Amino acid sequence: MTDKKYKIAILIFPGVTQLDFTGPAEVLARMPDADITLVWKTLDPISSQFGLKYYPDSTIFDTVQYDLILVPGGFDCAHLMVDSSILIWLQKQAEAAEYLTSVCTGSLVLAAAGLLDGYKAGCHWGWAEHLRKFGAKPTRERVVIDRNRITAGGVTSGIDFGLAIVERRCGLDLAEQIILSIEYDPAPSAGGLPETARTEIVDLARNRIFELNMAGGHLEMIDEAALKFSVV
Repeated sequence: MTDKKYKIAILIFPGVTQLDFTGPAEVLARMPDADITLVWKTLDPISSQFGLKYYPDSTIFDTVQYDLILVPGGFDCAHLMVDSSILIWLQKQAEAAEYLTSVCTGSLVLAAAGLLDGYKAGCHWGWAEHLRKFGAKPTRERVVIDRNRITAGGVTSGIDFGLAIVERRCGLDLAEQIILSIEYDPAPSAGGLPETARTEIVDLARNRIFELNMAGGHLEMIDEAALKFSVV
């Protein structure tokens, strides 16, 4: 390791699912050279999906090139998919960033920016099929690595995602030390995937996702972003 900092930008936004980025941040911050910056369009406080507030450190208009870009998810990520300033920032960062990454539905934002076309990608199971509208290949893995794109599945996969980054950059020993230091020893899944949950629970969850997306106009925004992508 050198004294040079490894610059990590986490793109937060109003309505972000906080565990999508706080889980990975807890892990990534334990790399000895990590320098984590919360980025948004302004420095005003951001309210997450359930009201927790976070303060951006920098904006997309600052001329900083990051080594790793992380886009978390949340229902309101659909707004980012039709926000040209966000998409342009991601495209510019992609020119030199070592890794372009996401957790949960954050992969849809990368996809809308044209950065997952032809790539395998992870996403929350309830939204994964939308990736196909942008040329991406949804994959049912917890952490999906395709060249320099690393995309994780649903909310809790962010910790596994962070550990995958640590192992790639700093080796297995540090990754295992972090696993022990945060006492990461999850119990076996008891219905956390559509494949393991009871059918009636899957139906209820799917209906709830659909209702929330319709109420927020998110599906229309995803289709609008897909239309712009196909035109470009």
